[in-house]
Formats: sequence, structure tokens, C-alpha cells
Amino acid sequence: MAALLDVILPVFLVIGFGYLAVWKGYFSDEAVDGLMKFTQNFAIPCLLFNAIANLDLQQNFDPRLLISFYAGATAGFLAGLLGGRYIFKRPWADSVAIGFCGLFSNSVLLGLPITERAYGADALTANYAIIAIHSPFCYAVGITVMEIVRAEGKSGLALTGSVLKAMFSNALIIGIALGFVVNLTGIVLPGTFQDALDLMIRAALPAALFGLGGVLVRYKPEGDMRTILYICAVSLILHPAVVWGLGTWLDLSPEAFRSAILTASMAPGINTYIFANMYGVAKRVAASGVLIGTTLSILTTWLWLAALS
Repeated sequence: MAALLDVILPVFLVIGFGYLAVWKGYFSDEAVDGLMKFTQNFAIPCLLFNAIANLDLQQNFDPRLLISFYAGATAGFLAGLLGGRYIFKRPWADSVAIGFCGLFSNSVLLGLPITERAYGADALTANYAIIAIHSPFCYAVGITVMEIVRAEGKSGLALTGSVLKAMFSNALIIGIALGFVVNLTGIVLPGTFQDALDLMIRAALPAALFGLGGVLVRYKPEGDMRTILYICAVSLILHPAVVWGLGTWLDLSPEAFRSAILTASMAPGINTYIFANMYGVAKRVAASGVLIGTTLSILTTWLWLAALS
């Protein structure tokens, strides 16, 4: 119970404040869109840039951590893809979007603040190692498979161009890439620039959580409820369960194991709806998966925290 009160509820209360403010009309949809554009395109890329620029790559990029987490993410994608196609009889394009919901956990807006509140800021190094390749990996998988099922005679070169263009127009990926450039080249940022960067970083997570609550108001639980609950089961149970098994087998350190499990157990991120909307497929299911998955994750995150204690 202490974990629920001290770790999880403060995060979801900020989300709830955003939801309530928009639902009651105190904060407009246009304001929410502007806030999310600020966090997704500027503040969070700054946070990720700074984290990757200062990350000890040799120490924190443990292959066992990445194998455990991304094998679980891939299992979630395949479960969503094949479940969408063969259980729920969706078209292949819809099924790819459903698979993306099982692939892309909310590693930043939920994973970072919950891990920090549970284990402290020093526990986030493994989170940042996961996040460093999270968007590139997930978008590479999702876009590549989507472009294949929609190829319609495209050449291999044109298909590769479509994938790369979609990936590197994403601000999160750009921020991560620039962080790697600074880290690998040893560039020292001027103190004044770092101070300004720190101001942006401090605004990132609180603003993003509030904005996430506001965005969820427009996500009505419509569409096929069985499909939505299936997405939630894949995201909240299957993904972390696979990570737990592999992390135990590969003997991950306790710190890395906790970060991997908590990150894997997060609800589908907003990017799952963005992905579905980008291709115009399974939008209602993806949106409802974000809303219901985020709500259910209050309970499931508590259970995973209890299992890790």
C-alpha cells in the first residue's frame, strides 16, 4: 500500500489534474495540443539529449539489459500483430498498429517518474539506456513492417527511404542522436547552455504528465473492447513477464532488473496512437488502448512493484 501511495498515485494525480482541467473546460484542447507539442518536440528531446550526452555508455549499455527488454518488446509486437490478424480478423495494416501498441510502452512519461519515485534518481541510468534506443527500435520495427504490408510494388530502396524519413523526422530520435554525438565526441557544453538545458529538463516530465491527462479526455473507449483488453494484457502483463524471465536467466543486476521490469510494465504510450494516426488505421483501438491501459496500469504497476520488493 505504501508503494501505491508514495510512488504511483502522485504521478497519476498529475495526469488526473490534466484530465480534469480539460474535461471541465479550464484548459482548452488547443492549449493541450500546444503543451504536448512543447513537451514532445522540445522539452523531452532536451531531457533525452542531456541524459544520453552524460551517460556512461560502456557501463550502462549492458547487452543483457537490452536483450531482456527488447526481446519482451518484440514478443509484445508479435503477439499484437498475430492476435490482431488471426484472433480478431483485422486487416494486416490494422494488425501492425495493434502490434505497435504491444511494442511501445510509455517509457518516458510513466516509466521515468515512477522508477525515480520508487528507487531514486540514481536508479534511472538503466532506464536511459533502454530509452536511448527505444524510439529508434520501435519505430524501425513498426514502420518497416507497416511499409512492407503496404508496399504495393515499392522497390527496396524506396522502402528504406520511407522508413528512414519517418524515423528521423521524430524529435525524440533527433534528441537521442544528438546526445550520442556529444557523448562520443567528448564535446563540453558551455555552462550557460547547460543551465538553459536544465531549465527545459525540469519542465519536461510535469508538463508532459499534465498534458497526457488532457489528451486522454479525447480518447473514448470505443471500438472492439476485446481487442483493447487484449492490447492491455500484452502491454501490462506479457511484456514485463518475458523481461522478468529473461532478466532472471541472464542474471541482470538488481538495479537493471527493476528498471527493465517497470519500463516494460508501463501502458502503451501516446506514440502508439500517433503511429496509428500516421497510417490512418486502428485509430480508435489504439486511442482506447492508451486510455484504458493507463488506467489499469495504476493497479498492475503496484503489483509489479510489490513483486520487485
